[in-house]
Amino acid sequence: MTAAGEQPTTSTGDEMYALVERLYPLCRSITGDGVRATLDIVGEYIPLQVHEVPTGTQVLDWTVPQEWNIRDAYIADAAGHRVVDFAASSLHVLGYSVPVSATMPLAELREHLHTLPDHPSWVPYRTSYYKPEWGFCLAQETLDAMPDGEYEVRIDSTLADGHLTYAEHVVPGQVPDEVIVSCHVCHPSLANDNMAGVAVATFLARALAEQTPYYTYRFIFAPGTIGAITWLARNAERVDRVKHGLVLACAGDPGRLTYKQSRRGDAEIDRVMQHVLAASERPHRVAEFTPYGYDERQFCSPGFNLGVGSLTRTPYAGYPEYHTSADNLDFVSPEAMADTLAVCREAFAVLDRNRRYLNLSPYGEPQLGRRGLYDALGGRSDTKQAQMAMLWVLNLSDGEHSLLDVAERSGLPFDTVAAAAGALHGAGLIKA
Repeated sequence: MTAAGEQPTTSTGDEMYALVERLYPLCRSITGDGVRATLDIVGEYIPLQVHEVPTGTQVLDWTVPQEWNIRDAYIADAAGHRVVDFAASSLHVLGYSVPVSATMPLAELREHLHTLPDHPSWVPYRTSYYKPEWGFCLAQETLDAMPDGEYEVRIDSTLADGHLTYAEHVVPGQVPDEVIVSCHVCHPSLANDNMAGVAVATFLARALAEQTPYYTYRFIFAPGTIGAITWLARNAERVDRVKHGLVLACAGDPGRLTYKQSRRGDAEIDRVMQHVLAASERPHRVAEFTPYGYDERQFCSPGFNLGVGSLTRTPYAGYPEYHTSADNLDFVSPEAMADTLAVCREAFAVLDRNRRYLNLSPYGEPQLGRRGLYDALGGRSDTKQAQMAMLWVLNLSDGEHSLLDVAERSGLPFDTVAAAAGALHGAGLIKA
């Protein structure tokens, strides 16, 4: 795993930003070719297993919907000028709009227009996945400049039986127990929500593949809500392998990091994330679980109750730019994504090494000097701290306390505690 103090390089942040730049213009939805195009690009960075689930498939209490694709859409004035043009931004069309070809007065058209009066230059992101509807999203200032009159309205889209598409990438571990990392691939031109999350997940997978992790790490790239529900339905018989999990979203904005706990509240991932964030002294916030948000609410639904939390910077709906055209490439930065990636790597480094040990010489303190353990510490700048870590590990290695318990109770850095455990294990004084 990541060595203590190791941070993703500036170039890694730049590479993630470049990936976001490539993904940002694509028109994505919960189904369709935009999702496939997104996964094709991600597949250039990490190998993906792509799954296609047919329309009509029952997935828990839901049904996979028809597939939506769009080729063109616009509102044109009497002179033929495109006042609103899908080609300029995929946000301009209400997601899942049914096809329409008509001419109508502005008064009638207004019923199908969505704006943000409080931010007149921004275009909102709106969808109608499960109710047949059509509409356009535009800046309020654009609407204000539209004179009364007849407008040509065209949405060249299809809603037809097809598939829901999602993908997985697996980093094999030493054990089959899994850590899942989930992110959305359904939002159109929104950089922070959630192309930054996709980029961080992609580069986290690449970093883990360079190591020999203890856990098996499964990355899930799926549309929001229906994608996670579909994955759970198709993996219900093996979901007991999932020991920990993290949903990544809003990973590139300038805000402080926010960790949202799992439904359990005291799952190991909850404790690890809180420990890592506190120890790093990064500005951060820990929020309690609520059944609203991203796909943590599906993984944490009571029937599954998995230990899955959510990591964002500014949480969903917590910044004005959320679900608007202002969530653009200027809103995210390589530095913010690199910082999010670093926290994930630090957390998984702790998670991967957090074991419970049993002291094999529990009656009195074993003689460390004759085993060369004190000598092995000679010359270290933290010799006294390392010695204390050995004593703490020996004392709390009763099969009940984890190394994270040791670190928290002793106040010592987890890396120091883990190194002490490794030395003691090598000397035959403790066993996992």
